[in-house]
Amino acid sequence: MLLQQVINGLTLGATYALIALGYTMVYGIIQLINFAHGDIYMIGAFIGVAAVTIFSHNFFLTLVTAMLACVVLGVTIERVAYRPLRRAPRLNLLITTIGVSIFLETFMTILKGPQPTGFPPVLKNFTLRVGSLEFSSIQLVILLVSVVLMVGLQFIVKYTKIGKAMRAASEDYDTASLMGININRVISFTFAIGSALAAAGGVLVGIYFNSVSPYMGVTAGLKAFVAAVLGGIGNIPGAMLGGLLLGLAEVFGVAAGFSTYKDAIAFTLLIIILLVRPTGLLGRPIQRKV
Repeated sequence: MLLQQVINGLTLGATYALIALGYTMVYGIIQLINFAHGDIYMIGAFIGVAAVTIFSHNFFLTLVTAMLACVVLGVTIERVAYRPLRRAPRLNLLITTIGVSIFLETFMTILKGPQPTGFPPVLKNFTLRVGSLEFSSIQLVILLVSVVLMVGLQFIVKYTKIGKAMRAASEDYDTASLMGININRVISFTFAIGSALAAAGGVLVGIYFNSVSPYMGVTAGLKAFVAAVLGGIGNIPGAMLGGLLLGLAEVFGVAAGFSTYKDAIAFTLLIIILLVRPTGLLGRPIQRKV
């Protein structure tokens, strides 16, 4: 029973981690909480539905199509809505992200209606048994895809030129610019990667729960933000860890009989962690010279 719940928790937590990575990368570079990020996850899920319904794509093509479309969407939002306000007060930019979020939700509600839409079958769902453990083929695919994407992100950040530029920009935005790093390019790339990961999460969740809706990004986005803060906002491994821990906490909470408070578990966990460690599990205290 314990191991079964661990598998269920890791499956859910992996999707939270994919969304949380977008929050933490953007915040790490420009100190912006992009509250529209959860709605990019929602758009990715709907694009996945369209790819299967209209073009009869298989799972791989559906995932790639959603990720590429959301790359374009994320970069466009950054260029049109966020970049002109980059030097404005942080509150202005924060309000703008909320406005973009409401716009995307309203647009999809007008386009598809407020009712949930089923995700067309794109994977054969069958149960795998290992001893007393049972897990579905869809859970296995979610875990596998999530691990591949997170490992790929770590490779990009650690070993590529653009990844080094991202790390430099996260250390000191202005100094990196003075050293010749194209900050606009780095930020656009960060939004592109974060949006692609969110779209992948949207497709995986849509397949797993067989349902997508215009407001699915609200709760998922808030929980992913909680996961990013739990791990230490701005820390990529921390976002991964926070997402997995949040998924485990939620599943074990439901198994313990607290299904009514399922959504409250995330925020309760956040309060407890921040009381003990305000910078998050893997966050570093920021020292400021006065």
